[in-house]
Amino acid sequence: MRMTTLIENVQDDDKKLKSEHGLAMFIETKECNILFDTGKTGDFIDNAHKLKVDLKNIDVLVLSHAHYDHCGGVKRLLEDYDIKPKLIVSKYFFEKSNRYYYSDGTLKSDFSKCIGYNDIGINFDEAYIRNKGITIDFVKNNALKISDEVFVFSNFNKKYNIEKINENMRVKVGDKYIVDQFEDEIALAVKTSKGIVILLGCSHPGFLNMISTIGEAFNEKIYAIIGGSHLVEADSSRIKKSIECLNNLNIEVIGLSHCTGEKAVNEISKNCSGFFYNKTGTVKEII
Repeated sequence: MRMTTLIENVQDDDKKLKSEHGLAMFIETKECNILFDTGKTGDFIDNAHKLKVDLKNIDVLVLSHAHYDHCGGVKRLLEDYDIKPKLIVSKYFFEKSNRYYYSDGTLKSDFSKCIGYNDIGINFDEAYIRNKGITIDFVKNNALKISDEVFVFSNFNKKYNIEKINENMRVKVGDKYIVDQFEDEIALAVKTSKGIVILLGCSHPGFLNMISTIGEAFNEKIYAIIGGSHLVEADSSRIKKSIECLNNLNIEVIGLSHCTGEKAVNEISKNCSGFFYNKTGTVKEII
């Protein structure tokens, strides 16, 4: 497989690509090409041109969860290109798309611009997708097979009690804001000769919980994890325990980014072998 990070929070070293608070990765495998998330604005499309990634060759579009920084480029993609990739999302994706972040002003981030409820949902619905002639495959069970190499996982276990749901993340139901349990979050797993490669969007259910669920399903070595770990809100104790767990799992390649946060990135880079920052423009090939 070959993975190209089309956009991410951090700009490329040469400063030639656009960056933003968001994530989009293009995964090429023997049987299909997958776009995993679309960033915040659609600027990943401009980066794809510069990186010589032909988005007309997308076979499958996978959206990790219904947040603006992972789905914000969907409309530009489908309006700029006459393509009809199969869309794969959780069965809860559209049902849980009316989402908010409650900010008390302490966390300064892209998704907490003002005190109160900040809209962090998506700008399209199921009807928009179907009107584009696109087939939707809903992940209804624990796993969905895309090809002999690629699988989508959901329904993650709660093995690691250090990973708590953020109560500031809410879903609006009627006039009430209910704590978001992130039933809609999904992750990709790709089989390679070196082991399983796991691709994460934002890991709201907990990236260790997600890794362990996928590892137990395959009962095979996890070779790499790439993507967002949502440690941006973690305190020093949780980051330290997360590092201990990562080292116990013996994962050889750790390419975290996006919502991992500067503090966690610094600590993981110092304490975990095989770490790299998965910034905009990163290309990783795993045979």
